[in-house]
Amino acid sequence: MLVAYLAVTVLAIAANAFIVVADLTRARFVLQNSAAVGVPESWLPGLALLKGAGAVGLLLGLLGVQVIGLLAAAGLVLFYVGAVLTHLRAGDRSASLGFPLAFLLVAAASLALGLSA
Repeated sequence: MLVAYLAVTVLAIAANAFIVVADLTRARFVLQNSAAVGVPESWLPGLALLKGAGAVGLLLGLLGVQVIGLLAAAGLVLFYVGAVLTHLRAGDRSASLGFPLAFLLVAAASLALGLSA
């Protein structure tokens, strides 16, 4: 179980680090997805900060501060539930909905495995 927790949490850290960079550099796909669901471009730095804090918290959890890791995973789950709901509220049923769903599943798996570890 520990190996699964480590693998999933490292994946969650890497995925969130990737999307933080994409948000901060205003990658084309980020701007397109944000515009499609009505998220203003001005929100990207704040959203990136939240995702980055989650990734750092997950890393701290791996480094031994378990409660921070669990709270970070829970925070990311809540963040990505909000992202999925934002896409659904905007009527987005396209492939771009897969991004927040994938991030949500990885964060939820990290949380579930962390709680069972």
